[in-house]
Amino acid sequence: MTHAMLKGSNVPLNAKAVRSVLRWAPGPGVPDVDASALLLGPDDRVRSDEDFVFYNQPRHPSGMVWRLGKKRVAEGLTETIQSDLAGVEKAVTRILLVASAEGETFDRVRALRILLYDAALADGEPLAYFDIKPETGEETALICGELYRRGEGWKFRALGEGYANGIEGLAGDFGIEVDESESEPASAGNSAPLPPEQPAASGLPQQPSQPAYGYPPESATQPAYGYPQPASPGSYAYPQAAPPQPAAATAQPAYGYPHPVPAMPDPEFRLPPQGPQFVGR
Repeated sequence: MTHAMLKGSNVPLNAKAVRSVLRWAPGPGVPDVDASALLLGPDDRVRSDEDFVFYNQPRHPSGMVWRLGKKRVAEGLTETIQSDLAGVEKAVTRILLVASAEGETFDRVRALRILLYDAALADGEPLAYFDIKPETGEETALICGELYRRGEGWKFRALGEGYANGIEGLAGDFGIEVDESESEPASAGNSAPLPPEQPAASGLPQQPSQPAYGYPPESATQPAYGYPQPASPGSYAYPQAAPPQPAAATAQPAYGYPHPVPAMPDPEFRLPPQGPQFVGR
């Protein structure tokens, strides 16, 4: 038998483990809904931040409470929290079932309902359901209901209590330390992190690197004193490279050097015999 519940009513649970299913109707302008759970002790506070089961910590360290994730069904979208009630630590007296809407108000979320199922039955009818109606419409987080101990067993109570300051405000009321700076995107004025191989700046003005004493600089425009200057242009006290000269048509001796002496005629030289046409008359 399925119990249709009103706000503030409760129902006993005979199941050893239950699936708490949040369901809503998607559509244009409808924000996404996230389900989470807080495990509370007798003082109505968490024992540590590990007692907060949400999207960044989807499973309790005990393994008894965890998120099953989102799913699309014929009636809309769902997100489920499963609780193994038989295995929950005795120090836990209540489990709050929470819905949050990513900073958007719940007046934009349509047909929000929580349904409880016996986790041992894959296709069973819900044990109970509760249609959640925001009181003001400005709520950005809601406690939909709670699982709580009664003697040796467990019960479910329909609540529908809202928070206008989101999941951070709700969790803070039950002892969760929320670092709001972690949930805010980095502003445009913040500097981007340096790549791993580049050390972070110390805040002091950076000085150009200097070579060790006695060693020449690696990439300086002027060489250190006592070291040779670059080949071009030449530096003082070092020979300059002679510029190439065009080849002369006839070789001329350099200025200040003697001219070459022409070779003397051979005294044994004789003209060859001449023909009659060359004989004098």
